[in-house]
Amino acid sequence: MKKRILSGMRPTGPLHLGNYHGALANWVRLQEEYDCFFFVADWHALTSDYEKTDAIPGYITDILLDWLSVGLDPEKSTLFIQSRVKEHAELFLILSMITPVPWLERNPTYKDQIEQLSNKDLSTFGFLGYPVLQAADIIMYKPFGVPVGVDQAPHVEITREIARRFNHFYGPVFPEPEVVLTQTPKLLGLDRRKMSKSYGNAIFLSDSVETVASKVATMITDPQRMRKSDPGNPDICNVYDFHKLYSPAEVTAEVNRRCRSADIGCVECKKLMAKHLNAFLDPIRARRRHYEERPDRVQEIVTAGSDKARETACRTMEDVRAAIKL
Repeated sequence: MKKRILSGMRPTGPLHLGNYHGALANWVRLQEEYDCFFFVADWHALTSDYEKTDAIPGYITDILLDWLSVGLDPEKSTLFIQSRVKEHAELFLILSMITPVPWLERNPTYKDQIEQLSNKDLSTFGFLGYPVLQAADIIMYKPFGVPVGVDQAPHVEITREIARRFNHFYGPVFPEPEVVLTQTPKLLGLDRRKMSKSYGNAIFLSDSVETVASKVATMITDPQRMRKSDPGNPDICNVYDFHKLYSPAEVTAEVNRRCRSADIGCVECKKLMAKHLNAFLDPIRARRRHYEERPDRVQEIVTAGSDKARETACRTMEDVRAAIKL
């Protein structure tokens, strides 16, 4: 039997190139080797967006379309929606009874989000306790591992601690999930900050050819190159980093040479990169159109996936209830 892995994403809007290289490309590869469970974490969206929930249903559809468009295969991966598996809430409640509050308060993401999202009131039990719900999401399926980037490894570590504590009190019900590290290429947003929807600097997987070209035209290049006649330094140019990901090797090498010799200007370089980026996105756009034209098929996929996930969750909860004698 294949080892199982599990991961999820919050539905907070369309996915961008950073999401693709940070997670989705790896998920597509992993589904060939593992028994994969991937879920839309719609309850987690409430931790910071609890006041305005009207957009969440549309975001759920967006994220499913993005997943299918990049190549997640419902024949190989179980795609489901968190809130359709009510057992997640039951396990969250049980785990919250045994999780020490200091474990949650020391969570680095909790501190960072409080500072970064100062315009929102995050002084809620749900926001403080989201790592417990996350732990329930993960260990419900008793996976071998969770694919994450290095910066997300602490999330899995607190899940391991919670599973260890449950097993200490009630017996060995949950395996401790391993961190399956994902290597992510360097990819910043249009303004050289981390690519993020909230920064307005993202290129989305669903962007049109024209939108991509327009966004690329605004990208920051070598800040020290003032005129086309000035030699450039591709090593500090964000557009060149995109070339390395999306342009053929020979094109990338030529851009490097011509930039350093001032034989190519930034405008021409951006247009060339946008051409190859759009070529990369074209198959993704085609698959997205295929599923957009078949909304019933998308619902069939997520219903079947949620039913399969719930069957697994029900078996886990039988073990949990027996362990705690309730």
